[in-house]
Amino acid sequence: MNDLSNPPRDRSGARRKAQNHFEAAETRTNLVKQIVAAESAALDARTKKLRALRLAKEEADRAEALLNPPKRVVKKTRRSIQAQSLEE
Repeated sequence: MNDLSNPPRDRSGARRKAQNHFEAAETRTNLVKQIVAAESAALDARTKKLRALRLAKEEADRAEALLNPPKRVVKKTRRSIQAQSLEE
């Protein structure tokens, strides 16, 4: 028989290669998860800070409105032309 028709099987080598592949993929996945978690934490912190600033500004605006109420704007009434004057 020809030696090339039935090559010897290297099961441990194939297993090692596959295991190395899966470990590398798992390492990349864990790294991506860590990066996403860090970005999410940073976004949460920024959102919390901006919310606190917005609430403080709204409270300051409310206090300012109580101390200095806005002046009432008087609407000017428009004079309408009556239908009788148009007929004449």
